[in-house]
Amino acid sequence: MRRTRAALLGAATALVSARGTMNVPVSDIADAAGVSRQLVYLHYGDRDTLLLEAALDLARRELAVPCEKPPAGLFARERALAVARHFAAHQGFYRAMFETASAYALNRVVSGLLAPLRSGALQERFGAAMPPPLADDLAVFVIGGGTALLSAWVTGTDDELDPESMADRLLAVERIVVSSLDQVPAAR
Repeated sequence: MRRTRAALLGAATALVSARGTMNVPVSDIADAAGVSRQLVYLHYGDRDTLLLEAALDLARRELAVPCEKPPAGLFARERALAVARHFAAHQGFYRAMFETASAYALNRVVSGLLAPLRSGALQERFGAAMPPPLADDLAVFVIGGGTALLSAWVTGTDDELDPESMADRLLAVERIVVSSLDQVPAAR
């Protein structure tokens, strides 16, 4: 079962990367994975669910490592660079997936994995000026914006992506947000 799942997810990722999502029928994914079409439907129900699962699996597998330990500061350069490199390496796949109806679910998972501004880090830095509900709201707001920036970067060009430049962009946004928060009076 695990081998079948891994084969299907790998085949889906490779085919979507090469052709985009509209050009990948279930039969091609099944053939590439060495399984029957019926097995694809048995495991995933339909092609779109399989493609979403492939995207979620890729993001969880490859983004969990750079994002698992808390960074030094709110968003360390090494972490931003690892994330940018991941999206650049899989540009074709993510471009296709960010342009489908599955984009919302993918954004939620990616946002959860990236979490560059966790509420705990905000509370630690800003103390009483950042009560827990406000820190949670701000973290969700900023994380969603970061994910939207990555999505726009991946889908916005056919040119080769520059991870160094994207890491710098993410850090520049972080610096602006943090410096703006330094001006916020303590919450009551």
